Amino acid sequence: MKGDRVEIVVDAGDTTRTYQVVASRAGRRVETSVRRGVVEVSEVTRSGSVVRTARFMATRVLALVEQPVPRSDGEVPLGEDPGT
Repeated sequence: MKGDRVEIVVDAGDTTRTYQVVASRAGRRVETSVRRGVVEVSEVTRSGSVVRTARFMATRVLALVEQPVPRSDGEVPLGEDPGT
């Protein structure tokens, strides 16, 4: 959904760097995957086409923070308690 974002904090040797991947248009979403020591964060359309991808070495990733946009239709984002 537009506005969904994922922040990636990466160890850059002497400092840390923060990157963001944001769903920039309506109907797009941000997906994350970890395969073979690589963290991939992709912006994907409704049909499943990848618009852009950010790749990081898993050993360098310090934090991966998913920030979903609050839904107006009452849908509760994954991982949140509907009772709160």
